[in-house]
Amino acid sequence: MTRQHLSDAELAVQPAAYWTGVAYEALIAFTRTQQAELGFTQPQYWLLRNLSENDISPDGQGMTIPELQRAMSTYLRAEDDLEAEAEVLLERGWLTRDDEGRLWITDAGDEARADLKKHAPAIRERIHEGIDDADYVVALKVLQQMIRNTGGPVV
Repeated sequence: MTRQHLSDAELAVQPAAYWTGVAYEALIAFTRTQQAELGFTQPQYWLLRNLSENDISPDGQGMTIPELQRAMSTYLRAEDDLEAEAEVLLERGWLTRDDEGRLWITDAGDEARADLKKHAPAIRERIHEGIDDADYVVALKVLQQMIRNTGGPVV
């Protein structure tokens, strides 16, 4: 495949939705490949984070799969199967399930979550290679403005 080099003028009229979609798919695929090479999946990591009082969970209380799906609704992908991912974590002893179907993170699971989290900076570094922080900030501000311009939510 040959790469077409577009001028700044040609780039300025490119559809943002196309490029943000391509970027999203590439970044997710890269991140998930890196995590798989380290022996875990992105949804497994999210489960641990959402159940840990040392991370996203506000109270460290157990949650059911539907509750976890709601908590992760803004970033779960259609192919993510939290029940299957939870089963792997249950087998590893990183989660337990009570009689009401609530999943709870174990001490071993919280240690694993902390260890997995240590890989995030290296993955980010690979993604941001050759990109100045100032340029990255500008890109995000531009995307946020486009979101505002189209009535979408800016977090």
